Amino acid sequence: MKTMKAFFATDSHSWPLLIARVTLGAVLLPHGMMKVFGWFGGYGLTGTLEGLHSMGLPYIIVALVIAAEFLGSAGVILGLGTRFMAFSILLNMSGAMIMGGHIYNGFFMNWYGSQAGEGMEYFLLMIGLSLAVMIGGGGKFALDQVASKCLDSCKTK
Repeated sequence: MKTMKAFFATDSHSWPLLIARVTLGAVLLPHGMMKVFGWFGGYGLTGTLEGLHSMGLPYIIVALVIAAEFLGSAGVILGLGTRFMAFSILLNMSGAMIMGGHIYNGFFMNWYGSQAGEGMEYFLLMIGLSLAVMIGGGGKFALDQVASKCLDSCKTK
């Protein structure tokens, strides 16, 4: 029970953690919406599953990528299962940076079309925000606080 309590623990007065988690989720959620609904020029669920699978990723990995981007970002925004959701985003961003070849394109994003592709800066920012949220928890207004209180009241002897 102590492990579960620690999983949901957070500084319920922390504005910086709130800002970090909402920023992390808000930046990634549209990417998840592209993959699930086809919004913002995305391919939707079927198109994304087939597209990423055709690049050599097993369907289970593709499903986890979609879940991390859509459910993970929504969970982070709400502050629900914040540490787990942030960890899933960290894994997703690390995998995309490495497997997507971004580490070979340098640091910067390809603002002017002058390099082979996008660099690592977006991914590093997302990884950094994920780490901050994983370490600190959800902060102010996180639903994890409700789960933590529930665990307190559900203690068994």
